[in-house]
Amino acid sequence: MEPLKEMFNRTFYERFAAEFNKTLPTFDKSGFVKEVTKNLDELSLNQRLRRTTETLKSFLPADYKKAIGIMKRVIPDMHGGYTNLVFPDFVGQYGHDDFHTSMDALKYFTQFGSSEFAIREFLKRDFDKTIKQMKEWSKDKNHHVRRLASEGSRPRLPWSFKLDRVIQDPSLTISILQTLNKDPELYVRKSVANHLNDISKEHPEFMLESIRNWDKSNQYTAWIIKHASRTLIKKGHSGSLSVFDFEKDAKVIIEKFKLNKNKLKLGDTLVFEFDLVSAKKKDQKLVVDYIIHYRKKLGELSPKVFKLKELKLGAGERLKIEKKQRFQDFTTRKHFKGEHLLEIQVNGKKLHQEKFHIHI
Repeated sequence: MEPLKEMFNRTFYERFAAEFNKTLPTFDKSGFVKEVTKNLDELSLNQRLRRTTETLKSFLPADYKKAIGIMKRVIPDMHGGYTNLVFPDFVGQYGHDDFHTSMDALKYFTQFGSSEFAIREFLKRDFDKTIKQMKEWSKDKNHHVRRLASEGSRPRLPWSFKLDRVIQDPSLTISILQTLNKDPELYVRKSVANHLNDISKEHPEFMLESIRNWDKSNQYTAWIIKHASRTLIKKGHSGSLSVFDFEKDAKVIIEKFKLNKNKLKLGDTLVFEFDLVSAKKKDQKLVVDYIIHYRKKLGELSPKVFKLKELKLGAGERLKIEKKQRFQDFTTRKHFKGEHLLEIQVNGKKLHQEKFHIHI
């Protein structure tokens, strides 16, 4: 599989330069490609992104407004995807002396490739002014712009720096989430749920109190609440369990637990099954998860929680549950040999564990 960084390769840069040359005939195509591809093999994906931004600055007019105007005319003809982040990155790096032009550019560029990383550069420098703009974006008719309001202000956005002010005081962004709490676009709802999930890591009670009076009868709002609470539910947080009427004091027993094998190699599938038995004289609403503690490179174990099943278990009822898990390397997870651990948890309580080994 070709590395992700090869999105920024010579073929891309030749087309990129040609598109700018169409809009700006004085744009030096060959000079740009020669400069931007110097020692390209040594650069990571994000280093290539930043190299592109910095090189582009040298080949566009020095006047910021003129440069942005050219970029606005070019971006609709680009293929889209990750490489389009060059456009908002340019704003994030060079647009701090012209707030109005930069906000207008980020709003436009986000429709072709998200401005979520670039807007954080403005939040870092002038939080109050920028968050005011983002609150307006949360009401925009374009769902890409609405999503930017939520995603760009997340306390812990992956691949970006943390917003310490929001981590310390989540009330700073909660009005954005309230505005978007019944958004019809899944793209937006995912962002709102992830933003709330971020908040729950430091301020679980604040997060739960914020959503307590949201209209759960609305299908879009209910979806957001459920996905926003996933980390707290996995931890068995009593407040999050009560939101969905999950049993706070679950009484169940794991019986007849079986692994198909306890020694695996890469490519093998682990199959486990067990009976879940109620030990309560009333129905129980349960969320069943399994946790795999993966062996890391330095030998430590790292837990990963997987959703298994949500169910209602009647008084004294027995239910057979079976699951398959294949072990193979991905770009996001590499396996290492050694002892691993499988755990079953119900409503956040760990009830059973088994050891198994991976042989590379």
